[in-house]
Amino acid sequence: MFLLVGAGGMIGACARFGLGGWINRSFPQASPFPIGTFIINAAGSFLLGLLANLHIHATIGTGLWLFLGVGFCGAFTTFSTFGTEAMVLLETKRLNLAVLYVIASVIVGICFAAIGFLI
Repeated sequence: MFLLVGAGGMIGACARFGLGGWINRSFPQASPFPIGTFIINAAGSFLLGLLANLHIHATIGTGLWLFLGVGFCGAFTTFSTFGTEAMVLLETKRLNLAVLYVIASVIVGICFAAIGFLI
């Protein structure tokens, strides 16, 4: 069980690191908005919603749920980076951008999880 979660988490963390860097390099005009974390968390919310529904309805087994849902999605999405980026925006006196980032992240995350769950 721990190996499945750990293996999925390792892949998810590496995917987040690589994809986040690529997104941030591809959209430099979005700076200082944390577009990489925003997109990754939205995509991860969608995937986790989809996987949760599949697991609840026994379409995927516990092993795949632990690997992809708990491990991969748990490491791919990141609340700690989201929180830190919001604090950096506040610390650098970008209050409007910080509020936009927090509100948009929560709303988009929930909506994407719902869409994934309902598919």
